[in-house]
Amino acid sequence: MWSCDILPAEDGSNRHHVCDIRDGILEEGWDLLAVLHPPCTRLCRSGRQWMSGAGKWTEPKRLPKGRTLEDMKAEFEEGVSIFTACWSAPIERVAIENPEMNDLAKDRMPEDLPAPHMAQPFWFGHPEYKNTGWYLRGLPALTETDRLPEPERGTDEWKRWNRVHRMPPGPERARLRSRSFPGMMTAAAHQWGGYALAQETAA
Repeated sequence: MWSCDILPAEDGSNRHHVCDIRDGILEEGWDLLAVLHPPCTRLCRSGRQWMSGAGKWTEPKRLPKGRTLEDMKAEFEEGVSIFTACWSAPIERVAIENPEMNDLAKDRMPEDLPAPHMAQPFWFGHPEYKNTGWYLRGLPALTETDRLPEPERGTDEWKRWNRVHRMPPGPERARLRSRSFPGMMTAAAHQWGGYALAQETAA
């Protein structure tokens, strides 16, 4: 198993490519490409307000402080490029993590892209809400492994479960919000890795 990012691995792993995933990695003959996290800030529905006003590609009502519409469009194009490169890779089994997309992003996606399979961290033992979309090709939907009972809406516990959505602005917000949940990732490794191994063994 290998990982790839433009940053070094936090755990110092020597099975980690430090590069843009579009720079040849996708053509190296993998049998499973899973747990991909293309930048989603401009592709997701919550990011649409910065991209366009009413209709499509009209002037937005406001922009993030210090940013221009050209900045937003450049980030959008980068997100589209990385996502479509991963989805279109010559690999039989693919799992890409991204939220449900806005209409502008959907217009730029491959025709064979399915609706995302949605999963929650509390299905895998984490007392948190973060509706996580998985775009799957050649793989089954994730099966919950340790579903926790949900707290009553509006309680202090419920507010703690919404930690990801309630994070205050700051330089670390995007990085912290994008972190994966170990329980969900363990389930993905076991379920999708096991599925791919069984198929390869049977072939």
